[in-house]
Amino acid sequence: MKEREIEPGTPEINKQYSIVVDRKGPYLVYGHPLLKQQFIVQNVEGSSWSYRDGVEYDMNDNPTALCRCGTSANKPYCDGAHLNTNWDPTLTADNIPLLKDADVVDGPTLELTDNEKYCAFARFCDAYGKVWNLVEESDDPEARELTIREANYCPAGRLKAWDKDKGEFIENKLEPSLVLLEDPQERCSGPLFVRGGIPIDDTEGVRYELRNRVTLCRCGASSNKPFCDGTHVSIRFRDGLPGPHGGVK
Repeated sequence: MKEREIEPGTPEINKQYSIVVDRKGPYLVYGHPLLKQQFIVQNVEGSSWSYRDGVEYDMNDNPTALCRCGTSANKPYCDGAHLNTNWDPTLTADNIPLLKDADVVDGPTLELTDNEKYCAFARFCDAYGKVWNLVEESDDPEARELTIREANYCPAGRLKAWDKDKGEFIENKLEPSLVLLEDPQERCSGPLFVRGGIPIDDTEGVRYELRNRVTLCRCGASSNKPFCDGTHVSIRFRDGLPGPHGGVK
């Protein structure tokens, strides 16, 4: 079996947890990781800025099957609806390491890598002048701090900040866990945010690159499955789950 690729800046593989993508069905999650909602919160300018915790969900089964088609009546769990709904479960991602195809924006003290194909449309990159402009001003301490923050808040890992002096990626430490992203501003529900280097495979033995930040499609409509490509926004996917202030329904 091909050795698993590991993206630089990712913690060592945690063998306690794993996710297996059923090629025709749900995500099979092993090891009982924490699963909770997080809501994208805006700053005073209306840009995505932070996360607010929502409801936690039980992960008692091993594995716990999480909906991938977007039509389960028991979200976030699978109820077998994928067997009777019109969706394409095909795993279309090329599984090339994310950084291999990434563009690089060069700044004075930082570089920013950007692979747009993995964009989950969380929009943390837009705050205070946009991260692509901020990195070009990274000799300014405030711009440098904002570049690092906005890159690390990108749940998909599309964006990563590289410290040119130290020669290493700057990654926040994330404990292994799963997040159901909710996007009140766009009035939709987002992807499954996989954090902290949880390994992801499929049922035919494909090993996906191990990364610190990964977003998996849960609306069933991404063109880069199993990864999110932001389609949940254009189709206004709503999971109907409860949450603070009414959640996204």
